[in-house]
Amino acid sequence: MSTLVVLGFDGLHTADEVLNKLRSLQKEYLVDLEDAVVVERDAAGKVHMKQAVNLTAVGAATGGSSGALWGALVGLLFLNPLAGMAVGALTGAGAGALAGSLTDYGINDDFVKRLGATIPSGSSALFVLFKSVNTDKVLPEIESFKPRVLQTSLSTEDEQKLKAELAKLVGA
Repeated sequence: MSTLVVLGFDGLHTADEVLNKLRSLQKEYLVDLEDAVVVERDAAGKVHMKQAVNLTAVGAATGGSSGALWGALVGLLFLNPLAGMAVGALTGAGAGALAGSLTDYGINDDFVKRLGATIPSGSSALFVLFKSVNTDKVLPEIESFKPRVLQTSLSTEDEQKLKAELAKLVGA
């Protein structure tokens, strides 16, 4: 089961820095990220969302490769596998890109927009969907960014523990 944690930061680009830190911790197998979204609210109050997973590109790549394979197979029937592969790849990439752009994977975009609109101007938030996390090792790594827990899918008891642990780290 995945866990959603939304962290708020004072700096405009701080959420990006924390996401990069989490990605490096993922390479050390300390955290397993399923999805992440960075939300920044500039000085003018405009909200900017950055998805960690570009579904349009993923869909185009997947559709293009499967389209090329099927196109080559169909092309073999008509004795022109190269033309079939080219047409299949283009068709598959287009269909995959369209399917990827229409898919909402991981964190719900409407939820991100609603909560992102509540953060102060000149600040940022990081929405992270964890499959697993080693909190004992990850929390000390992000303490210097002074995160605030805005929302979680944790139980009330676990959320209070997380907030208390972050308060101890930041206050130390």
